[in-house]
Amino acid sequence: MTGRDPLLSAALVAAGRGWSVFPLVPGEKTPAVRGWEQRATTDRRQIYRWWASGSGHNVGIACGPSGLVVIDLDERRGEEPPEEFADARGGEDVFAMLASAAGALVPVDTYTVATPSGRHLYYRAPVDHVVRNSAGALGWRVDIRAAGGYVVAAGSHREAGAYQIVRHRPVAALPEWLTSALTPAPRQPGSPCSSAAELLPRRRASAYIRAIVDGESQAVAEAQTGTRHDTLLAAARTLGRLVGGRELSEDTARAALLQAAAGHVGIDGCTAQEVEQTVADGIAFGQQLPRRIRATGTGKNSEADPSA
Repeated sequence: MTGRDPLLSAALVAAGRGWSVFPLVPGEKTPAVRGWEQRATTDRRQIYRWWASGSGHNVGIACGPSGLVVIDLDERRGEEPPEEFADARGGEDVFAMLASAAGALVPVDTYTVATPSGRHLYYRAPVDHVVRNSAGALGWRVDIRAAGGYVVAAGSHREAGAYQIVRHRPVAALPEWLTSALTPAPRQPGSPCSSAAELLPRRRASAYIRAIVDGESQAVAEAQTGTRHDTLLAAARTLGRLVGGRELSEDTARAALLQAAAGHVGIDGCTAQEVEQTVADGIAFGQQLPRRIRATGTGKNSEADPSA
């Protein structure tokens, strides 16, 4: 290892664990390659090419291909917790509360990385179903990095600080109570539709869908510091349900939310990358709970365009 670029070493160590890696922008946590989830690899030759000549790329780990579910526990960052977690100082406290409520010990005996803003707890993904990437699905300041998401590997550095291993343990299996908490409730008979009596004629449904998109967009645009993240996440989940029910195209939902949130970027630490990740997380979560509005029409032609 003597003389080897430490970031190259970090990528090789992660790949040696069977985790699929890809390069991030030097000093940042933004992917440096398109299609990062598909291109993430354990191939040493590709890793040497990506990190050749001291490229300075931080190391990303694609959680889905790596079979990982990573619990991302963030610090408070000056925001007040919601009432249900009133005494929490951040994600670690919330995680402990959730474990206690489930009658379980806090599952900390696993590979753990300190981040500039908290902790990453690594777990093996369950084999019988897919856990999706999400933000706030479990609780305040507790995010899930899983299929569709990634984490910054130990050994990487950002201006805000370093990613360092603080518990060098084997990766534990995702506890049953967490697996249950992250598993969507089974669909009832007739899902993903509402009952036939609740479905609307096509013209009324289109107007209703436009109103939902406009309402969620307005809520995002008017959100204040301290509520922006939760408001955007909730809006993305709402529109994600329509995407899952094939009432709205994913591109339309994403564009509406990004446009609504654009005014927050650059204010009080809000970044475009954070907004994009929250939108992606929320839509992905909402798609697991699809909602139908129209009484007739399926497929591509049933997707509503709010600009129409």
